[in-house]
Amino acid sequence: MTATDRRQFPALSRKPGDDHMTEIRIEREIRLPDDLRTARARSAPHLGPRVLFFSGGSALNGISRQLKHYTYNSIHLITPFDSGGSSQILREVFDMPAVGDLRSRLMALADESVLGQPDIYALFSHRLSRSAPQAELRAELDAMIGGRHPLMAAVTKPMRGLIQARLRSFAAQVPDGFDYRNASIGNLILAGGYLDEGRALEPVLFLMTKMVDVRGTVRAVVDANLQLGVDLADGRRILSQRLISGKEAPPIDSPVTRCFLSDGSQEITPAQVPLPKRNRRLIDRSDVICYPPGSLYSSVVANLLPAGVGRAIAARHVPKVYLPSLGRDPEAPGQSLADRVAAILAPLHADIREEVPARRLMTHVLCDSSVSPSDCAEVTERFGIPCHRLPLQKAAEPDRYDAQAVAEALISLA
Repeated sequence: MTATDRRQFPALSRKPGDDHMTEIRIEREIRLPDDLRTARARSAPHLGPRVLFFSGGSALNGISRQLKHYTYNSIHLITPFDSGGSSQILREVFDMPAVGDLRSRLMALADESVLGQPDIYALFSHRLSRSAPQAELRAELDAMIGGRHPLMAAVTKPMRGLIQARLRSFAAQVPDGFDYRNASIGNLILAGGYLDEGRALEPVLFLMTKMVDVRGTVRAVVDANLQLGVDLADGRRILSQRLISGKEAPPIDSPVTRCFLSDGSQEITPAQVPLPKRNRRLIDRSDVICYPPGSLYSSVVANLLPAGVGRAIAARHVPKVYLPSLGRDPEAPGQSLADRVAAILAPLHADIREEVPARRLMTHVLCDSSVSPSDCAEVTERFGIPCHRLPLQKAAEPDRYDAQAVAEALISLA
């Protein structure tokens, strides 16, 4: 399959006396997949393209594991607004952003070969029992802090000391009655590091990246402890990601009309949650921008709400692709493919505050060939965005993407 990629670049010369650069439009045809580009990336992944994702949850982890064979430079801006599982317990106890999705993506991008740090990877991926008594679970954590636990003992110095220090900080500040059931050790290490670093995520994410040799960049889209909220077509308002996702509550049965951020009691404006400059720079340097599969609102749209995201995306002249989820999304009942495109574009247009063509924000939709031609045609009719049907579905699991096929398609766009 071929697709047309339109970009604008400054011209190489000015007219005499003209202080303004002229912009020219360049078009190129892209073959998906492009065997030459993918082979070149696979042979030198350290020079691979900067494919940037706005995501959360676990839907992208399989693709991320495959992508690291082609590039060590992928960028993952992750939502820290998860309010379920062990992340929520840490949020409530320490008033901190959710770290579970960040840890999960770090592990997906870690070097899992013998040349990496398999012992640290095993420790960070370990979870405490769901059913053991609390005293037994706390004793297991204490054994890790003391270096007596087999998983900790397997980690070599000086990394072992750094990890123990993070767990020690967590244990020193955790209140009595903390629920350790099914707690992720990686999350507890991140929480201890967050407290050690003056309640900042960036330093501890950087350290964990180095510890497990992460093949990419993983950051929270913003470093803030906020809740996600949605307004529904039936007039209801829902606050909290876990109530929106349908994982820990009945799935929503009315279409979402708007998505917003909240301090837990009331809506806050995007201007109160600006995109950090360090993340703006990542967008400015990206070679491909991807709105990936995952829960539409809590994993994708949530990352597009901070002020500055829409403007940064619009300013970058690179392929900007939407890869919609396969199967049913509990967060998007009754929504067509075009409706989901509209949901992604809405906060971006709101941030720009002026009329811009939709293709400034999304240049292509890539979907599996199982998506009907009429659904694709509706996207193009409503937004002028070409929609390409490709064989991307996993043969044995029709609700999942073939990770290698998706990785090669994204690399081909760069």
